[in-house]
Amino acid sequence: MKNLKIVVMSACYIFSSLVFADVTPSTSAIPNNFKVTGYLDGSYNYLQQSNKFISGSNNRYFDLAQNGLTLQQAAITMAYQPEKGFGALLNLIAGRDVNTFASYGFRPSTEFDSQTFAIDFPQAFLQYVKGPVTIIGGRFLTLVGVEQVDPTLNTNFSRGILFYNTSDTHTGVRGTYVVNDKLNLILGINDGWDNIRDWKRGQTVEFGLSYTVNPKVSFSAQGYSGKERATPQTDFGPKGTRTLFDLIGTYNATEKLALIANYDYGWQTQAALPTGAISRAAWMGLAGYANYKFNDKWRTSLRGEVFRDEDGFRTGVVQNWKEVTITVGYTPIKNLELRGETRRDFSNVNSFLARNGVSAHDFQQSYALEGVYKFE
Repeated sequence: MKNLKIVVMSACYIFSSLVFADVTPSTSAIPNNFKVTGYLDGSYNYLQQSNKFISGSNNRYFDLAQNGLTLQQAAITMAYQPEKGFGALLNLIAGRDVNTFASYGFRPSTEFDSQTFAIDFPQAFLQYVKGPVTIIGGRFLTLVGVEQVDPTLNTNFSRGILFYNTSDTHTGVRGTYVVNDKLNLILGINDGWDNIRDWKRGQTVEFGLSYTVNPKVSFSAQGYSGKERATPQTDFGPKGTRTLFDLIGTYNATEKLALIANYDYGWQTQAALPTGAISRAAWMGLAGYANYKFNDKWRTSLRGEVFRDEDGFRTGVVQNWKEVTITVGYTPIKNLELRGETRRDFSNVNSFLARNGVSAHDFQQSYALEGVYKFE
């Protein structure tokens, strides 16, 4: 524990020095391909119901504050990634979101005794590049989904249902082969969904394909298959094979309008169900995005999703879950975006636990304001 505190204090010192230093250090000894980037992400969030389903699982992912201000993330990425040879990347994130995406085997809420602040490294890997092949080994982000852990890469404040039902990080090895300027192929092996322990569980294979048809149209297909425990985030009990297929299509209709569709289908052969049975479970989701840029300062994003948790394995409730989100983004100065969001969730059953912790409703309503600042 003492060593962990020293590491954390050192990371915080490095982070604050890079962000708030008054004097720019000499770059004479810094490689040309070394880059330091980062961001700050804070929000005010209001949930009409509690942030739980009746099962006890969260009904939101990062936007968990029922009524209040939150430091979602303060992140720094240090990367040396030359076009050939060896390189490395380290991404440190502090804030409330860390307690949600941290891998099983390292839970910051336990280490730091805080539900609102923690530090973790969702990306920490070495890489080697030779010609069209790039190999990375360590901890890295998942291939699936439109939305990312990094808020600067998203068009909405809240993460969608599909993001809620996929993994965040993996620990293992990944290889990418650039066939040509249109086609990329990916193959890897890792420790499964958000795990850095439980080595007796078995490995997970990942694969990906992305193809750019033309400047307007592109698509990708990616997936995972491997052993997972019947009860996620544990290192005991029955094991089943969990498989997920993810498809993404993008259509840049005009210079201002982009349309995106994302489809997921997954299943697990041995899964712990709300009924208490250990059986096969399946889930399916579809998300659509319409992103429109009015000008250099103003933009908007509309997201709609449907998710069928037909066995209750992913949410703890057998339900059809839907949501609609509208976000307006405003950039008053370079590298700073302010976002306003309203979101409405629906279910075909009373799955959303009320704030009194007793009654339940078939909807969730939220409002949020977010500020994201990037530095590079």
